[in-house]
Amino acid sequence: MKTLFSRALVYGLIILFGLLSALPNVLPESTLQKLPDWYSHNQLTLGLDLRGGSHLLLEVDTSELTRNKNPALHDQIVRDAVEQSVEVVRRRLDETGMVEPMITRQGSDSILVQLPGVSDPHHIRELLGTTARMTFHWAANTHSPGHTQLITVEGEGGERYRLEERVALEGKHISDARLAFNPDSGEPVVNFKLDKDGARRFGDMTQHNVGRALAIVLDNKVITAPVIRSAITGGSGEISGSFTSASANDLALLLRAGALPAPLKVIEERTVGPDLGSDSIAMGVNTGIIGALLVFAFMLGIYGRWGLIACVGLAVNIGLSFGVLSLLGATLTLPGIAGFILSIGMAVDANILINERIREETRRGETAAQALRAGFQRAYSTILDSNVTSLIAISLLFLVGSGPVRGFAVTMAVGLIISMFTAIAFTRLIMEWRVSKLGRAPLKISGLTWLDKVSENTIPFLRARFFGIAASAVLSLAAIGLFFSPGLHYGIDFSGGTVIEVSAPETNVSALRNGLSAQGESAVAIQEFGNEGHYLLRLPMQSAEDVASGESVQAIKNAVQAIAPQAEFPRVEMVGPRVSGDFGDATILAIIVAGLGMLGYLWARFESHFALAATLTLALDLTKTIGFFALTGVEFNLTAVAALLALIGYSVNDKVVVFDRIREYLRINPNKPLVQLLNESITSTLTRTTFTSVTTFLALLPMAIAGGSAVSSFSLPMLFGIVIGTSSSIFIAAPILLWLGERRMRQGKSQLHVVNETQREIDLLP
Repeated sequence: MKTLFSRALVYGLIILFGLLSALPNVLPESTLQKLPDWYSHNQLTLGLDLRGGSHLLLEVDTSELTRNKNPALHDQIVRDAVEQSVEVVRRRLDETGMVEPMITRQGSDSILVQLPGVSDPHHIRELLGTTARMTFHWAANTHSPGHTQLITVEGEGGERYRLEERVALEGKHISDARLAFNPDSGEPVVNFKLDKDGARRFGDMTQHNVGRALAIVLDNKVITAPVIRSAITGGSGEISGSFTSASANDLALLLRAGALPAPLKVIEERTVGPDLGSDSIAMGVNTGIIGALLVFAFMLGIYGRWGLIACVGLAVNIGLSFGVLSLLGATLTLPGIAGFILSIGMAVDANILINERIREETRRGETAAQALRAGFQRAYSTILDSNVTSLIAISLLFLVGSGPVRGFAVTMAVGLIISMFTAIAFTRLIMEWRVSKLGRAPLKISGLTWLDKVSENTIPFLRARFFGIAASAVLSLAAIGLFFSPGLHYGIDFSGGTVIEVSAPETNVSALRNGLSAQGESAVAIQEFGNEGHYLLRLPMQSAEDVASGESVQAIKNAVQAIAPQAEFPRVEMVGPRVSGDFGDATILAIIVAGLGMLGYLWARFESHFALAATLTLALDLTKTIGFFALTGVEFNLTAVAALLALIGYSVNDKVVVFDRIREYLRINPNKPLVQLLNESITSTLTRTTFTSVTTFLALLPMAIAGGSAVSSFSLPMLFGIVIGTSSSIFIAAPILLWLGERRMRQGKSQLHVVNETQREIDLLP
């Protein structure tokens, strides 16, 4: 794979395979129907926030199962109960005929259910919230043995039954159950069939108890208690009661699917209407295309034909990313689109690093081939370090996030990994082909003349180190103060509660507020939202029981529809106290672990004082970003957490570039005064720092302007963070590194590892 032709052949095959994998996503349905299923189904799955649907997080309540059990067995009992519950939930949803429900285990005792196309999951909540444990008990009478334990069970109509506690027959023996109608009364009933063992037992027990009432108990409530008139030996029976056709059909479905081993409680619900989902797709696609075009225009304007090569590499990167995501069966979410747009801006960073390195080598008088080789060689370690630090933060986001936020992490990670291939392998291949035509002529890559002139002379940035640190400290302290007062505007991910988006064009805030108050819903906060006639209704944190039943949401919907019968509910989000608490703990843990991960990696790749300087600067960057949330009132939710962790990766990425140049200059001239060396390093990377920040900013700008509230918690703080992270690399990280470096010098320690990293990096080059 050393020759230009052999590499072109291999890279071409890889790109062709990736683009073919992405192709089914853009083909019309008529064409897909003519292709094999294995290929036509190789597509990205749209998340519920893009295609509409409902998301339910269910907690398996195993408290009764583990009560009085050996603690050493608790984990195994919980695992078994959750696994059985997943299967029962899957059977129940399959029985409803629902299309493509997604049921996955989440955490140690929860089940995530995603229901595409379901805009009102009220009925599904009832099906999944019913344990459906059916048992048969004989009614207590004079035939009951004296030592028999008796229980009192309430019936459907409120009547009470005295029953033998001993279970005469368990519902697990029911092999089938169907809706039917009594031929005499015409009322809906449920006909059931028993398995072989159940039929034998049922025949024996009815034969010996003619004249006794046999109660059928479902989840501790008597449905019916018919008197046995004769032995029932056919292995079938009928359940009658005050059924409607719908309730009888639901009961039959539950009996067919089987009983849950433990109750399921809804602890989180999110619903998105199909219209809102399609609007999100349009917004994401449009802002993504505009952002990509702005980046392309910038690269072409700065680097000319060499910028065109970078744009071709970026286009290949986009195609390959969709191909890999399709191959993985990934789910594309709205935050995932935001992550993909961010990855476009960050992917150009490698091309900018390479181009600027080549320009430096050209100014030293190197030939085109030598400048190209040296440029890639010197940029390689920086590209590797900057991408690894970003991937550390993103991997933590995947581990602690859920649903759409995980989609962001996956798209970002795939985009960054593929960008390394396109920059180091594909772009280099094209540039080598272009250079082969130049012969011994110099390789000329254009840039900004005025910025080049600024960078020709060393800028004494560190003269402003005291002012920079002081200003940063003041801003960070002010941000901490804003965190406590007025504080963050927490979304329901962290505060818990309910948010209902209402579309009722013929109403106004006053009418809606008065109507809700009149119907006993005065605790609802109403906010005008988006277009006229659109509102956000907010309820504060509710008890776990309220969330599990969903009655509060249904009551508000009924109240709104009493005021405005044509009202629609494009979005409903309900988060219980346990989920919001878990999100808070996971966020704090993720930020701490991300910081420690960066510290460890930089310590290993550079030295302890480099790692400490980056970590301390990162802490200052994060406090300012938190202050931005508090000052602007931008909602702090899970998408905001994605922004914080992305900023951690981006900020450290920027500092790695400067640190890498400092390391390089230290190897060349370790005896040069540290202040001068740092100033030279910052000046020499100023062009790259400026260009990378501009491209990332441009990629996100359309989303920040036109994305709306759905992505404002990500795009707005990211724009702020790009400015803060870029400036802190120069005015904060470098001064801290200077002070720590001078301290090491006084201690007689070297500034760098003794290991010959340069040779190792050369060996790693493709």
